[in-house]
Amino acid sequence: MAQPFEATIAFAKKKDRLDPIKSFRKQFHIPKVKGKEAIYFTGNSLGLQPITTKKIIAQELTDWAQLGVEGHLHATRPWLYYHKFSKSILAKLVGAKAIEVVAMNQLTVNLHLIMTTFYRPTSSRFKIITESGAFSSDQYAFESQVKLHGLDPDQVIVELKPREGEFTLRTEDIESAIREHGKQVALVIFGAVQYYTGQFFNIKKIAAAAKQVGAYVGFDLAHAIGNVPLQLHNHDVDFAVWCSYKYLNAGPGGVAGAFVHEKHANNSSLVRLAGWWGHHEKDRFQMKKGFIPMPGVDGWQLSNFPVLSGAALLGSLEVFQKIDFKKLREKSVLLTGYLEFLLLQIPNHGSKFRILTPSDPKQRGCQLSIRTWKNGKQLFQRLTQAGVIADWREPGVIRVAPVPLYNSFEDVFRFAEIFKKHVQAN
Repeated sequence: MAQPFEATIAFAKKKDRLDPIKSFRKQFHIPKVKGKEAIYFTGNSLGLQPITTKKIIAQELTDWAQLGVEGHLHATRPWLYYHKFSKSILAKLVGAKAIEVVAMNQLTVNLHLIMTTFYRPTSSRFKIITESGAFSSDQYAFESQVKLHGLDPDQVIVELKPREGEFTLRTEDIESAIREHGKQVALVIFGAVQYYTGQFFNIKKIAAAAKQVGAYVGFDLAHAIGNVPLQLHNHDVDFAVWCSYKYLNAGPGGVAGAFVHEKHANNSSLVRLAGWWGHHEKDRFQMKKGFIPMPGVDGWQLSNFPVLSGAALLGSLEVFQKIDFKKLREKSVLLTGYLEFLLLQIPNHGSKFRILTPSDPKQRGCQLSIRTWKNGKQLFQRLTQAGVIADWREPGVIRVAPVPLYNSFEDVFRFAEIFKKHVQAN
């Protein structure tokens, strides 16, 4: 049943009054433009700073100043174990067990590390199946991993495109392609939420199709973690990687993370690029030859934890710890649905723009990708001048993400009014 929305400011304000998680907005710093709070719709690129972040980082600076190296064992949060402090909430956010998740490195570093393990091509099984137009860092990682094995990316990487006249991939077409390439498939890997279109792929069905042909399956969760419901363990995903500076709000370049399924936890024979922080904890400081990996994903760690960056992550995860993700998702569906409703109320909108993101809430998070047909960059610049902080992607797409943690229905209404004014004049 469609949500009974109304295109009035009174309706938006009423929804905000009734919003059960509205208080979380106050836990974030909202940027200002010309002295007024901006309409910040760019959480899909960089999330806002939680109020608590500064305090948590300051505590680490104080402990460093007062304790020096002793902070590794005696800081408020001992640095030696810092990677463990985020495990519980990260596990909840991706639908995993604590042994399956760890904060470490950066997203593309983690992707390379874990592909080294799970992409081991043979003469008969060597193909990678992914979406066409994946984020460039993923594309570069796939290409270089293939070349490391002496193979030709053009012959090995199968990039799936939407049907003619469509903008997003159908799940059945993904499943069909996996079956078509069959036992030649070594790895199936997708961005769980496609960065350009905002499509949320069906992880369960894609993973099942990969397993049916004997392939490993992985996901880039950069636009998914903290945004959409995930069940990586139950859906039998082999691995996943993510950044933390988008919906996790851990700050620019914040420490990233990784997931490796529990079924691989104690398989020390898996090929990997080893580092001392992944070595078995009780023997780590003995400096002996012979790498013995920690159980679970911790065994893929390379270096000791970046504490100041990790403190910023903990600041954001404190917020997620307090919120019921089910309620967050419910608000997200309503907020994005309201934005879609208002945009489609604009007269003759089809001649001005098209929403590329699927209309089905199950196939999207809080992002809508608006494909403009004419003078899109100028339209985007006018939105910016009017106090909207959104995102431009070539060719012709304005990405907007009403994040349920800190955006409101009034934000959505105000954006739609500004967009309507400028798109009609475009």
